[in-house]
Amino acid sequence: MKDFTFCAPTRAIFGRDTELTVGRELKAAGATRVLMQYGGGSIKKSGLYDRVVGAIRAEGIELYELGGVQPNPHLSLVHTAIDLVREKGIDFLLAVGGGSVIDSTKATAVGACYDGDVWDFYCGKATPEKSLPVAVILTIPAAGSEGSNSSVITKEDGWIKRGLGCELYRPVFAIYNPELTYSLPAYQTAAGASDIMAHIMERYFTNEPDVDMTDRLCESVLKTIIKQAPVAVKDPTNYAARAEMMWASTVAHNDFLSCFRVGDWSSHQLSHELSALYDSTHGAALAVAFPAWMTYVYQHDVTRFARFAVEVMGCEMDFFHPENTALAGIAALRSFFNSIGMPTTLSELGVPDDQLPLLAAKVKRGPDGTTGQFVKLTEEDCLKIYQLMR
Repeated sequence: MKDFTFCAPTRAIFGRDTELTVGRELKAAGATRVLMQYGGGSIKKSGLYDRVVGAIRAEGIELYELGGVQPNPHLSLVHTAIDLVREKGIDFLLAVGGGSVIDSTKATAVGACYDGDVWDFYCGKATPEKSLPVAVILTIPAAGSEGSNSSVITKEDGWIKRGLGCELYRPVFAIYNPELTYSLPAYQTAAGASDIMAHIMERYFTNEPDVDMTDRLCESVLKTIIKQAPVAVKDPTNYAARAEMMWASTVAHNDFLSCFRVGDWSSHQLSHELSALYDSTHGAALAVAFPAWMTYVYQHDVTRFARFAVEVMGCEMDFFHPENTALAGIAALRSFFNSIGMPTTLSELGVPDDQLPLLAAKVKRGPDGTTGQFVKLTEEDCLKIYQLMR
């Protein structure tokens, strides 16, 4: 059981029509010149763009905008945003979208306060010391970036995807209206569910003893997603299902479930390479990576995997052969991902077998040459896990 310091400063504003409060919230937070970042044209087609722009301008706030943020957000657009912030004297950033938009906005927030290249933070060359404030209107529950200290950016030169943990850019406030997620395609809804589950499972599989309370919290949120994701996929306008998924996205990744524990995070590193090189949707890549990682490492702590099987996946405990229970849980997880339309093999992501050594070589590892905390994985281990994903 680890000591911890927990702080979740993001103010959550949850419910129908809450996006209409964004102008008042920005003004109360001291914003005078705001850069709004978003992705494609969906927010304009839905009318969200007009509502947000109207609410901000009604408060007399100067508004600038930058669209075009892509899934697996690119460093080049972050550079463009930083230049715009400096040119216009912007003092507050607003992300309207999902994890990619939020992550790009967070990178802009620290990059605009730094004389060097913002990539220095993501490659570990420098540590942010200042940040512009960030706020969020969430439209895709998945990455949890609306309440987390995380940002992940892809550098096009070499297609390198790296993450940064920084408390400075945790959003000041996040606005949640579940109705904004009604138009999400089924695939994106399912990918969001697998992303949320992966954030919890990275924390759940820990070597720390005496973490029963957070074990049960993790199990509860996982079971919520297992219950609600199929509902949201089949009935996209089910408000209750959308609302629970939206809040689970935040709880899964704002570090509340990290208390007392040390998470693993190697499945994220493995999946980052799939997203960087093949532009795989992050949640889809995680649905492929996680069961393979579990299969490779479950013998490290059979009891924990058997508990996951019983408490989360609803398997029957085989007390005489707990390994069978552990494997049944992994199989049940893979079946769940399949049932909501997620891939579980590399071939479904279009990844050829001859690229597996390159993927394994690119996985981010620490100074000791390994990745992960539950089980430390070498490049050879990573290759074997990629082979289990075929």
